[in-house]
Amino acid sequence: MRTVVGITGASGAPYAVTLLRHLQGEIDLVVSKDARKVIALETDTTAEALAKLATNAYAPDDVGAEIASGSARYDAAVIVPCSGNTLAKVATGLADNLITRVAAVCLKERRELILVPRETPLGTVALDHMAALSRLGVTILPASPGFYGKAETPQDLVDFVVARILDRLGQPSDLGARWRGL
Repeated sequence: MRTVVGITGASGAPYAVTLLRHLQGEIDLVVSKDARKVIALETDTTAEALAKLATNAYAPDDVGAEIASGSARYDAAVIVPCSGNTLAKVATGLADNLITRVAAVCLKERRELILVPRETPLGTVALDHMAALSRLGVTILPASPGFYGKAETPQDLVDFVVARILDRLGQPSDLGARWRGL
């Protein structure tokens, strides 16, 4: 499986770091300029170190990159975390950087696209954008962990969300608790 991972400047960099550490197959990585700052603020790693977890890493302004084309053979894209700005661009078809161009390709080629917004509270405009994208087949997977697993650390909460991302991609995961019933 070949997956594009786009990291934007919303809070939630630990979700992206954990996903990259557990994602299998070929990984194409795009880290926005703002995401670099958030990664440094929220994690113990750097964008450069994350690039080593990927098969290919691209600059966010490289709209001539292979993954910017529908003829590129990749299976899915995950934007994690997905900023409100990026969400709005994807919903309105604005493909002005490599992350939003990849999203546009996924939409037109009907490939799996997963957006992981972390904003709260959600405004009506963002909710309208999410609903519109959902109707187009996009998976909106908010960074909202479940508590039934009795998380002991913040990483347990991150793992819960990343496990749901891996589930959507059809990849195996032993991260996060699964509901076992009452």
